[in-house]
Amino acid sequence: MVGIFGANASGKTNLLRALFDMRDAVRTSFAEWATKPGVPRQPFKLDPAAADETTLYEVDLMLGVSPVRYTYGFELSDERVEAEWLHSYPEGKRIVWFDREADRPEAEGGEFLFPGSDSGSTHDTGPSAGIGFQGKRDVLVPVTRPNALFLSTGATLNDPQLAALHRWFMNNLWMMTPGQDVKARSDWTRHLLADPKRGKDYRQWLVELLSIADLGISGIDVDRKSGEIALRHRSSDGSDVALDFIGEESLGTHSWFAFLGPMLSVLDAGTVLLVDELDSSLHPTLAAEVVRLFQDPKSNPRGAQLLFTTHDATLLGSAVLDRPLAREQVWITSKKTSGETELYPLEATGPGEDEDLERGYLRGRYGGSPRVSVGEIARALTWREKERELEQEAKASA
Repeated sequence: MVGIFGANASGKTNLLRALFDMRDAVRTSFAEWATKPGVPRQPFKLDPAAADETTLYEVDLMLGVSPVRYTYGFELSDERVEAEWLHSYPEGKRIVWFDREADRPEAEGGEFLFPGSDSGSTHDTGPSAGIGFQGKRDVLVPVTRPNALFLSTGATLNDPQLAALHRWFMNNLWMMTPGQDVKARSDWTRHLLADPKRGKDYRQWLVELLSIADLGISGIDVDRKSGEIALRHRSSDGSDVALDFIGEESLGTHSWFAFLGPMLSVLDAGTVLLVDELDSSLHPTLAAEVVRLFQDPKSNPRGAQLLFTTHDATLLGSAVLDRPLAREQVWITSKKTSGETELYPLEATGPGEDEDLERGYLRGRYGGSPRVSVGEIARALTWREKERELEQEAKASA
């Protein structure tokens, strides 16, 4: 669980996008990058020198029934994959599965090295194997294009070891963006309701979660053929009244309904959900409950993770909402004068043990707050109005 706080345009969204872009690269580099020249990437535009620098991605993750830590990363230029690496750490000992460098001389082993591999071994090819990469290197290396990832290539060609890591990227890092994908997420929730394989549990969970939001909802009707839904509301005389979801439900209901499908799916699968501007989708009380839901092992037994950005300082702790987030789960983004984003943990700012984090954040003690003085915006508009008055007086006297 990580909550990312920061001022507008401080880089919070770009941080989530970077994770999503890494996922997209792993998923598509083998098939889709072949249709276009070079490598799709977005260098930092506010520094002209950044166009000549590479883009680097790296993640640490745990895989396997008896979890083993893995580090996977790659480095991209506009033309090719400059570097790529995969390491495992069984029992804390690092094993290099492969190490790729585009400019490595043949005398030093060429572009690909497999120092942790045992070419004579054919057993134990599971994702947590501690023997390095055992795949068919002689087959995979020649077909890996300069602008394709070795991980994508190997997984697409059914290498069992690389497929396990590839599945993590296929099934993780689902991105929720406020406003832009409400329909798609509503369809996701609707699909869960209409899918007979899900049973009655999902419908009951959704009814309860919609009711918890104090929307007056008492049930859900689903047309099995069309997939259309109608939410039933308790009327003043105690009877149920069905309202058309598209035309008669509020924007708040649509937002919460659209949030539930991805959230329940991620909790069910034990995967990772990325939410940009959690406070734009949910009321502060609901946002706090979502955070607590992911924190509670009873409601989150598979260890699903939530990474979100927000402006909602009440999640740092208030008299009303207590403190949904632990201080070590809070990170701050701050924009430098150069336009670069600095990301750092709240704890790096040294807050006191009993400090009011909400107040400290809003007062700018930890950074990540807009540099706006009291009344500055109003003064700017007043100044502009005076300019207009002077312009009109000048025209009148001309």
